[in-house]
Amino acid sequence: MAPTPTEHLDDTDRALLLLLQQDAGQPYAALGKAVGLSTAAAHERVRKLRERGVIRRTTVEVDPKALGLGVLSFVMVDSSAWMGDSAQAFAAIPEIEEAHVIAGSASVLVKVRTATTEQLQDVLRRLYAIQGVNGTQATVVLETFFERPPAP
Repeated sequence: MAPTPTEHLDDTDRALLLLLQQDAGQPYAALGKAVGLSTAAAHERVRKLRERGVIRRTTVEVDPKALGLGVLSFVMVDSSAWMGDSAQAFAAIPEIEEAHVIAGSASVLVKVRTATTEQLQDVLRRLYAIQGVNGTQATVVLETFFERPPAP
């Protein structure tokens, strides 16, 4: 059986992940110094973490408000059928940042960012157009205390 991405993570791997989550653009020399490795050893560790799928991607975190996307909503999607095969339909709506099949009173939970509540209403209309969707319940976020990545 193949190892899972998190198997065999030692303290050095976890320290590297924490540093990379804080600033993924750090030079390998700085990473190595921080965890007691040479530049080459730090580079090799990070390469292996990517190869194993522990590090899925490197990206830049942008403030949504700076892009004019100040309305954050979570929408519970009710359905009359199993929605597990509808990933592409949800992904086709660009305002949806995340979509999760869930257990509970709804079938899918989506995270939506828009500039206005009118745009949110348009997203809800497009959700209703997805086959099997028969209801939505939107919760608009008034303030975000914090968001954080998973701790290594």
